[in-house]
Amino acid sequence: MRILITGNMGYVGAAVVRELRQRLPTAELIGFDNAYFAHCLTAAACLPEASLNIQYFGDLRDFPASVLDGVDAVIHLAAVSNDPMGNRFKEVTEEINFGASVRLAELAASRGVAHFAFASSCSVYGAAGASARTESDEVNPLTAYARSKIATEGALAALRRGDMIATSLRFATACGMSERLRLDLVLNDFVACAIANAEITVLSDGTPWRPLIDVQDMAIALCWAITRSASNGGHFLVVNVGCDSWNFQVKDLAEAVAAAVPGTKVHINERAPPDKRSYRVDFGLFKSLAPTHVPSRALSDSIRSVKAGLVSMAFKDRDFRNSNYMRLKALEQHIATGRILPTLRWNARGNT
Repeated sequence: MRILITGNMGYVGAAVVRELRQRLPTAELIGFDNAYFAHCLTAAACLPEASLNIQYFGDLRDFPASVLDGVDAVIHLAAVSNDPMGNRFKEVTEEINFGASVRLAELAASRGVAHFAFASSCSVYGAAGASARTESDEVNPLTAYARSKIATEGALAALRRGDMIATSLRFATACGMSERLRLDLVLNDFVACAIANAEITVLSDGTPWRPLIDVQDMAIALCWAITRSASNGGHFLVVNVGCDSWNFQVKDLAEAVAAAVPGTKVHINERAPPDKRSYRVDFGLFKSLAPTHVPSRALSDSIRSVKAGLVSMAFKDRDFRNSNYMRLKALEQHIATGRILPTLRWNARGNT
């Protein structure tokens, strides 16, 4: 089996490559990445890309169709990957997350790729009220990032896919340790705060709901998506990916981290206006379609993995929110030094 992973040099991509190599040891694994965050290694025993057969470097907006020759499955992770980056680079988010993603799917279908797995997001539910959202419920994307994901889902549904089986996985918020750890994710941020500052400050009133999923369980779900048959969900499927028991209020996440890192104080801004981004999600469809691939980790496992990873790195950065652990900061540093342009294209003349 020949598998292409776009965005393989990111937070999720490192875990996906590791899981694929373990589950499909004879598969030919191909990476395609723009390498914005290649230098952001964390607690890595070796370069994650060593598990690949081939690594391509390039901008998804210029994706060469020939890379798809002989490919059986595409795992599409490449994206401007969160709300702060999407808000800062709205036009680029539209170009990459929507335009380039749809073109990739079109090329995959035209080249006879059998499976296309798209990493979407539960953030498309936005301000969702109290009830847990199912795939058939109305979406309410509040950010450029979320809007790009739902637009791509719509384009995939309308695409002339031929026999290609396409799966749009609406992932819960990622967490857990990776060889390229991100700390601009709520649970990971809380663990870093607890270790570096012995204090967690929740900027909201703590009541918003967030569904979470460990990055390792995301990788397992993607393995299912590129091997499922059309009889298991149809030729095109949109599915929430996570676990019902992993719907948490932000304040409960802070308390869980504080319990795992003794001596940590939690401060909640009870006077803060409500965060509109609040959603609970129903993951029943995924459980019924992929019972052997549902999340198996507990919240305590994810907290423990991030804590252990940071401790092994002797992490003490009290100002980590201005570091490469925050992907927006990494991009801004690239731009400030002239390595990439504001369009997020590499500036060959400015590389140092």
